[in-house]
Amino acid sequence: MGFFDRFSGKKTASAPGENPAPATAPVTPADAVPRLAAARAKLEAKDLPGALAIYEELLAVAGDRADVLVAISGDLGARGHVAQIIEFVAPRYDAERHGPATGINLLQAYLVTRNADAAQHVLDILFALNRPELEQRLHGFSNAIAEMIHERHAPLDPGAVAQIAEVTKIGLITISKPIWSYGLEALAAQVLPTKEGRLRKIAFAQLALPGAYADLAAAMAQPEDELCRLSRALPVWLAETFYFSTAYAPVAAVGVMHRPGLPAQAMIFAAEWSAENLRQLVETSEGLDYIFTGALHVAGEELELILRVWEVKKLRERKTFTAKWTRATADVELAKLHEQVRAFMEWKPAGAGLGYTVPPQPRAWLDTLGASLGAFLVDKNILPKESFAMPEAVLAAEAARAAAGETASLAYLTLRARLTKAMGVPAPANVALVESALVTQASNLPS
Repeated sequence: MGFFDRFSGKKTASAPGENPAPATAPVTPADAVPRLAAARAKLEAKDLPGALAIYEELLAVAGDRADVLVAISGDLGARGHVAQIIEFVAPRYDAERHGPATGINLLQAYLVTRNADAAQHVLDILFALNRPELEQRLHGFSNAIAEMIHERHAPLDPGAVAQIAEVTKIGLITISKPIWSYGLEALAAQVLPTKEGRLRKIAFAQLALPGAYADLAAAMAQPEDELCRLSRALPVWLAETFYFSTAYAPVAAVGVMHRPGLPAQAMIFAAEWSAENLRQLVETSEGLDYIFTGALHVAGEELELILRVWEVKKLRERKTFTAKWTRATADVELAKLHEQVRAFMEWKPAGAGLGYTVPPQPRAWLDTLGASLGAFLVDKNILPKESFAMPEAVLAAEAARAAAGETASLAYLTLRARLTKAMGVPAPANVALVESALVTQASNLPS
């Protein structure tokens, strides 16, 4: 999913005695699509020199084609070869001829290498296109560049970036059921609706947090804070909502960074995913129909959410939702957003399992889901214990909310089971739960 999804370890030079595999035949413009596929196969096989050899031949005859440049920049970025995007694409990019998608990929490459001057130059070119649908995203990039300049970071050497890509890997963890239902498999028939027939597959991606952190690496090294948890909890909430629908098979996708010899870290995305990033996701996910992406922006005490719906078949943006809230208005505004999303996607409740109801306090429910996701990742040894901040306080807060409804009680029980098992947190005593046969059965399940 573009280079904000994962940096895969790739060799940046041939080993002694090795030569890049030559193209099997002279390249013509008509060969563009199969040659791009061949280069992509080389990248997947960790043969960067072989892919670059194909790109050189292809660019010599089809370097003016917009589809060629966007594919090359996207494929290289998806596998962490940021320096090669700058080397191969930057000298050829013309915004009027090639459009904004390649420019955005190039802009992100300059942001990764922390070359603020080059990034600003590309941003100015993109603004000059006067594309209203891009303005919000471009303003987000502008804020990121401004912070970079303010911090006086020097550009990283492209060779150093290649070394980072060599050892860093960022992958997606997908959650295909309501996060609190993991651990209730023995009661699945009573809890979850039955899925039958042709279902529309929909993915909800972790939200970006552009400009939220002065030092992104330092933020990822710390235990998850409220904003990070919210960026993951919102897609988990929407995926849960669509699980309790007759027509959808949803997943929520969150990022995790892995580096050799170091604990895994929950990923923070600094920029929204582009159309090219989404194309990469589609290639690795079978049968997706829709993808939701977006970003959270912080402005003082106010949060602004931008949520985009992408139709996968045509890889086009179908709809943009926006919402703004403070702590005082969060429940009202989040409920409005939830209703708008359900209406646009023609959401209908499933007839089996638990009856779905919109939580009366959406902001508190997001805390529950965020905590459940974090505990799940720790319990499955995906993230270290240290990534979960203040587990005793979190469990105590969830205990106080456990009687809000049957789903809240079930969510508390599975969260308690994970935190007591994986982190040794003592279980609170005398917690009030909803009185129902289902909750009683869940309470008696082995932990």
